[in-house]
Amino acid sequence: MERISPPLTGDERETLRAYLDYHRATLAWKCEGLTDEQLRRASMPPSTLSLLGLVRHMAEVERHWFRRVVGGEELPHLWSDSHDFQAAYDASGSDRAEAFTAWQEEVAHARRIEAAAASLEVTAYVPRWEEEASLRLVMLHLIHEYARHNGHADFLREAIDGATGA
Repeated sequence: MERISPPLTGDERETLRAYLDYHRATLAWKCEGLTDEQLRRASMPPSTLSLLGLVRHMAEVERHWFRRVVGGEELPHLWSDSHDFQAAYDASGSDRAEAFTAWQEEVAHARRIEAAAASLEVTAYVPRWEEEASLRLVMLHLIHEYARHNGHADFLREAIDGATGA
């Protein structure tokens, strides 16, 4: 993924799309050049949080919000039979190929669903909230989710090899 800074001007949808892609690319960048073992390295006991776990978690998040909520698809979780988003964090049996393939596939679906939506005003029912939410809110939520986890990725990467930078 190429990491391009979001535009300083542009319409709302273009800006949201650019920020979401920027954060997606940031997560990929934080994982570049690492071995599977390094990607699986947990932050500190008892946490199982790792860079690979973050990639898997974000695949679940993309799948949920874009395919299930906005797209209305009935899909199982990728790594849990009990609809547990936290299960993705345990990447102890995973590798780069498995996690990144799933994540990239979910990002591709998300981009297709977002591009097909007539506007940011399109709404979809969110069962957990028992209310409708707009595509705008979904995109903002994903930007928030990535930004939060990219902060975790900064610390995880620095602990692995000292690399820093945003």
